[in-house]
Amino acid sequence: MLEINKHQISPLHLLNTRVKIIFTLVFILCVSLSPIGTWPAYILFLTLILSGIILSWLSLKLLMIRSLLSLPLVLAALPLLFTGPEPYQQLIISDQIKLLISQPGFERFISIAVKSWLSILAAILLSSTTRFEELLSAFRKLGLPRILVAILSLMWRYLSLMIDEAKSLSRARDSRSAGQSNKGTLAWRAGVTGKMVGNLLLRSLERSERVYAAMAVRGYSGEPLYRISNSLTKTDYWIMAGGIILCLMILVFATISQ
Repeated sequence: MLEINKHQISPLHLLNTRVKIIFTLVFILCVSLSPIGTWPAYILFLTLILSGIILSWLSLKLLMIRSLLSLPLVLAALPLLFTGPEPYQQLIISDQIKLLISQPGFERFISIAVKSWLSILAAILLSSTTRFEELLSAFRKLGLPRILVAILSLMWRYLSLMIDEAKSLSRARDSRSAGQSNKGTLAWRAGVTGKMVGNLLLRSLERSERVYAAMAVRGYSGEPLYRISNSLTKTDYWIMAGGIILCLMILVFATISQ
């Protein structure tokens, strides 16, 4: 999650967090419900996201790099190229390798790739313009159960402890293997890695018990400590309504043009 620079407070950073969350959820839902192959609608959705990026004053290159997180979702849809219905087109890679690619399957694959990328980009834009504490506060205000908010809060705050434990185990391995960590056989490295993962799990459980005991002593009752979010103003309602209407209009356009 991007840290907010004191000299980089954009209009999107200042927008109420609940408005941004609701708009992002509606945007992702409308993108997901758009019919396959409605390319003009995808362009309109992309224009909407690019407008948000411009208002956020963030680096377009950095956001695009982070949006590559959608690649695993795209790879999961790869079999559609070969299992889709007719007609098929022959793709000649070499004299011995010839592939039959379904035209409808190819269209579905590209559509899924575009939808996944737009959804991930919208989520990244939300997280890049909002502090994590404000997200937790807004989720709680929107009615997300307390236990889920607490899990998200603890996971985010104590992830660094897991990283420190992993680094400590890695240093211990290097000091005891006398520089053989990169020279040993694959079986040896796999065995060492398996033992490190098991040790990390045990250390994490022990650390979590100590952390919870320390929090309970200090008065932790299960209710996460989050910032009180600002009340929604008339301007916030108008902005939220405008964004939702735009997304719904694009979805209706995509459905009609199909």
